[in-house]
Amino acid sequence: MSDFILETRGLTKEFKGFSAVSDVNLKVRRGAIHGLIGPNGAGKTTVFNLVTKFLPPTAGSIHFKGEDITHEAPAVTARRGFVRSFQISATFPHLTVLENVRIGLQRKLGTEFHFWKSERSLNKLNGEAMALLEAVDLGGFAETVTAEMPYGRKRALEIATTLALEPDMMLLDEPTQGMGHEDIARVVELIRKVSANRTILMVEHNLSVVANLCDRITVLTRGSVLAEGSYEEVSMNPQVLEAYVGSDNMNDAHH
Repeated sequence: MSDFILETRGLTKEFKGFSAVSDVNLKVRRGAIHGLIGPNGAGKTTVFNLVTKFLPPTAGSIHFKGEDITHEAPAVTARRGFVRSFQISATFPHLTVLENVRIGLQRKLGTEFHFWKSERSLNKLNGEAMALLEAVDLGGFAETVTAEMPYGRKRALEIATTLALEPDMMLLDEPTQGMGHEDIARVVELIRKVSANRTILMVEHNLSVVANLCDRITVLTRGSVLAEGSYEEVSMNPQVLEAYVGSDNMNDAHH
C-alpha cells in the first residue's frame, strides 16, 4: 500500500489553448491535512475540479488508493470515499439542520430517492444525525431552519453532511472564506477534529489557517507547482514570496 492516498501524474487542463493546469504532480499522504495555496488564478480550483471529476483532464492521470480513477464518473469516485464538501452542501435551506444531516445519511444508505419512506424509518437515523451534529458543535441548532443559521455554522453543517458519507478523503474548497475571526477559529478546530482517521485536501486563501492546520503545502502559480513542503519551508522560499507579492503577503500570516 502506498503512503499516498491521492496522486496526480502530469495533470494538465487546457481551455482553448490556455493551460489552466500544467503538469501537476500532487502526492497527498494518507492521514495528512494537505493545503493547496497560491495567488489568484493559480489553478487551485481547476485542480480540485479535475480530481473530483467535475472536469476531464487534457492529459495526465489521477490515482486514488492506488487505483486509476482518471476516467471514472464523479459518483463512482465519491463512493470510493473521496468526497468534496460542497458536492452535498446544505442544499435544502428550508429543512432543519437535523433533516439536512439525515438526508446525508440516507445518501450513504443509497435511499436518496425514498423521500416517501415512513417517518418512522427516518427516525432511526435521528440518533446518528444528532451524533454528527454534536461532533460539529451544532447540537443546539438541530431544529433550526438551515436558512436561518449564521454563515459560519452553515459551513459546519456542510462538513457534517460530508461526514455523513464517511469519506476517507475530504476535499474542502475555501472552508473559511467570508468568515470573521471567531468563525474561522471554530472551523479550524472543527477541521482538526474531523481530520482524525481521514485525509484532507484543502484550498485555502487564509495563510494563517494553512500555517495552523496543514502538515504539507503545495504552492501553485500559473497552473504549475512552484513549491511543496511544510509551511515553514514554503514560507521561507524566495520564489513563493515573490509569487505572493501584490496579493497576500506571506509574512502577515505569521501574526
